[in-house]
Amino acid sequence: MSARLVVIDTDRCAGHGRCFAVESELFDSDDAGYPVVRHEPVPDDLVASARNAATNCPEGAISVVEAGP
Repeated sequence: MSARLVVIDTDRCAGHGRCFAVESELFDSDDAGYPVVRHEPVPDDLVASARNAATNCPEGAISVVEAGP
């Protein structure tokens, strides 16, 4: 499997915290309550967690993408 990155669209994110509530092993929050990715690139065993967080984001602000070459 190729390396994956989590991309957070900061313009869309409203800081609900659902991503780190459902996938705390992958996300944390900053001092303002916005998500911070704990592992970049995403380890293979956390790719499903990253996709789950993206699916559960009310604003659709999280994407899981392949890392560059």
